[in-house]
Amino acid sequence: MRVTRPVSWPTPARKAFEEFPEAAREIVLDALSIAAEGGKAGIAKPMKGLGSGVFEVALPYRGNAFRVVYAVQLGDDLWVVHAFQKKSTHGIKTPKHEIDLTKDRIKRLKEMLR
Repeated sequence: MRVTRPVSWPTPARKAFEEFPEAAREIVLDALSIAAEGGKAGIAKPMKGLGSGVFEVALPYRGNAFRVVYAVQLGDDLWVVHAFQKKSTHGIKTPKHEIDLTKDRIKRLKEMLR
C-alpha cells in the first residue's frame, strides 16, 4: 500500500493557484497527487538550480503557461512553494524573479520546519 503524503501550501502559493482556470487546476492537482504518492507525473520535471527534491509542473493550457513548483524534501509534507502563470513572450525559461521568489520561500519553509 502506498503512503500518500499531505500536500501543504504557503498562503501566497495557494491564492495564486486558485486563480488558475479550473481545468488547469485539476490537471496540476492530479500531478501533485502522483507526487504525494511518491511518483512523478509526466508534466513534472526537476527544477535546476534549486537543489534536489524541487520539481516544477509545467502546464501549457489554452495558449497560456502555468507553473507550480513543489518540494518533496521539506518535512513530512509535499510543499507547493510557488504557483504562477508564466508571462514571458520568448523562450521556455522560467523568469529569474520567479526563481528568486521560489528560492526565498524554500529558505523560509526550511527555517520554519526546523
